[in-house]
Amino acid sequence: MNSFRAFILVAALHFSFISPIAYAFQQELIELNDESSRDTIRSEYTKAWLELAGYGSTSERTPFWLHANQWGIVPNSGHIASLRLGIEARKYLQKDSLLTPKWSAVYGAELVANGSRHSKFLVPQIYAGIAFKSFQLTLGRRKQYVGFNDHELGTGAYMWSGNALPIPRIQLGFENYVPFIKNFLYFKGFYSDGFLNGPRPVTSELKLHNKGLFVRIGRPTGLVQLHGGFNHAVQWGGRSPYFTENGQMPKGIDKYWYVISGFKPKKGINGISSFDAENRIGNHVASIDFGLELNLKLVNILFYRQNLIEDGSLFYLNNVKDGLNGITFNMKNQEARNFTLDKLTFEFLYTKSQGGSEAVDGNAIRGKDDYFNNAQVRDGWQYYGRAIGTPFITPQSENGWPRYADFFTNNNRVWVVHSGLRGKLGGAIWTTKLSLSNNQGTYDVELPAKIYQFSGVVGLEKQMDWLAGSVIRAAVSADAGKLFDDAVGAMVSIRKNIRF
Repeated sequence: MNSFRAFILVAALHFSFISPIAYAFQQELIELNDESSRDTIRSEYTKAWLELAGYGSTSERTPFWLHANQWGIVPNSGHIASLRLGIEARKYLQKDSLLTPKWSAVYGAELVANGSRHSKFLVPQIYAGIAFKSFQLTLGRRKQYVGFNDHELGTGAYMWSGNALPIPRIQLGFENYVPFIKNFLYFKGFYSDGFLNGPRPVTSELKLHNKGLFVRIGRPTGLVQLHGGFNHAVQWGGRSPYFTENGQMPKGIDKYWYVISGFKPKKGINGISSFDAENRIGNHVASIDFGLELNLKLVNILFYRQNLIEDGSLFYLNNVKDGLNGITFNMKNQEARNFTLDKLTFEFLYTKSQGGSEAVDGNAIRGKDDYFNNAQVRDGWQYYGRAIGTPFITPQSENGWPRYADFFTNNNRVWVVHSGLRGKLGGAIWTTKLSLSNNQGTYDVELPAKIYQFSGVVGLEKQMDWLAGSVIRAAVSADAGKLFDDAVGAMVSIRKNIRF
């Protein structure tokens, strides 16, 4: 939504109390607690892969955990055949072996061909960039996790979960932690702008602004670390039939400052409607993340919390109940045995408060935050029909419940209890995700009752000797409840990884 005072105030409060500020901004296959990847430039590498996958379902829809948080490449149309080809690389530009490499080039591309009821050819990644140590400039579509949480076994970060196709943008920032005070205070950050291209049912020509700042307090291998940070994104500058001047949302360099700062525009600025003047320019979505990490002898324990910001409710602490809460256990020194439990994550997501059922400006009542919807950007915080943030705020197209006009979602008042586990079984790696949600619709269009929904998945992955080493993956998933049609589905894939 538009008001953004809460973002400025709460960020300032967190910094003033030396709040647990840090960062969990990783690429695919980079572990959250891998110190070597967090604090040093990554090694030179080139990796490529070819994968063939098949999906089947007892319903006309793919079960939730087979398509959610998959970067938008798995359709929800039931039966699917998918061919995927990709490459990612980092190459040093300095070849003198006597000197520590400082300059490197990065690039990647991924192609996906899906055969289904609505067959599509997708390009989820195509990017190139250059880096000086940890400072990197990247242009294009790239898979990135933004937000402090467990992206592997959790439900996904509230505002940027990996549920939608990556958005094309230009990004400048630190890829790894940089010491501000060595062995005590480290920081990261990024600044980016892009385009929300592709089909949208209401708006068009939308631009995206996204930035984040993250700090870690404590030694990299210390017993206790404080973590946290903030993420801020804005949809702006496009065309909309709602609350605009001749269908045009505010655009131009003179409006850009109000987009990145979240301040209200000054009086007398041309090209803005009364809606923009009274609220903010663009649709602002943000989160303030923090946590505590305990690096014990036998286990690493991570507590985290994401506070939600889409309106002024957090300024008055009216929606403080809402947020993503999690705890992750990473087991250490596991003995070689046939069965292990290596990682365990519990999460609780709550979005039902939204500051209350009243939206009154000018006083302490700033409710009806209406997460992922916006009065001007009616098709909301989505890209190619999928929520950019948590997949548990579902698009109207995924359920058969009453429509909420032409907004993106008719179900943003939810709570979710979730667990994720990973371990070893013989020579294979097993994972599971189990989620129970309670869904209440929106304040304006409530569901007839509090609808319960269960979604779960169990997966197995094993390295094989076929084709000089391939990875076989299989998963079984099920949905049961009243939000979606019941479904049981399965996925099988074979992936050939090629390293140079």
